[in-house]
Amino acid sequence: MKLRLARMVRQHAGLLALSLAPSCAISTQQEMEMGASYARQIEAQLPLVREAEIERYLAMLGRTIAEPVDDRKLEWHFRLVDSREVNAFAVPGGYVYVNRGLVERTTRMSQLAGVLAHEIAHITRRHSVKQMQKAQGANVGLVLLCTLTGACQSEVTGLAIRVGGSLAFAKFSRDDEREADELAVDYVVRAGIDPRGIPEMFRILLEERRRAPGALEPWFSTHPLEEERVAATEARIAALGSERLRGLTSDSRAYQEFRKAVLALPQPRR
Repeated sequence: MKLRLARMVRQHAGLLALSLAPSCAISTQQEMEMGASYARQIEAQLPLVREAEIERYLAMLGRTIAEPVDDRKLEWHFRLVDSREVNAFAVPGGYVYVNRGLVERTTRMSQLAGVLAHEIAHITRRHSVKQMQKAQGANVGLVLLCTLTGACQSEVTGLAIRVGGSLAFAKFSRDDEREADELAVDYVVRAGIDPRGIPEMFRILLEERRRAPGALEPWFSTHPLEEERVAATEARIAALGSERLRGLTSDSRAYQEFRKAVLALPQPRR
């Protein structure tokens, strides 16, 4: 699947590079158009869950978090990928994808909300766009593919990146990840959701990695996660004070029904 995506993006990379020249400054309008184009192509390749109630709930939760912090008024889209792999990624312009394998590992709503908020922050802070602007002479179309999907983990696409550009743009920097973590805390609080679900989700994934090294490789290859990130989010939450945390929602019946529906889906092919 990743190789097909890589070939697809290479076909469009030349046009994308021309559209960014000479200054490589990407406007919000260009970002939205580019995001919509890539979303169409990605969704033609990825197996998406097309159950109306599941789609409705995920979109509602995502927009509850995104819309209050989006000063550009993007059109937000949230998709559930029918894959066992634990992963999530964001496409510039307002597109967020979460694998069902991640949802299945949550125990309550605030944990998934934290993941969505983290990916939303990558979009609001334009992390992918800034990487592309830095790339300039690189094969920016393929760079974007690697940043979004982790496709550079394959030998063939990894070689293409080394030939066409720099591996430095193949995933978000630690500074970008740190900023997305910090903003995720702020974003969920603003949405009335308990931010303690963020370090809870981190610990769930770290514990699973401890029990089964390699099982979560797609996630950890694009989301470097160590205890220091857990400690940093916990410190940021502690700084809010107990009063600010009082009354925030950590779970709901609607979320548990959503998760139950995801668990009841036919087993994915991968």
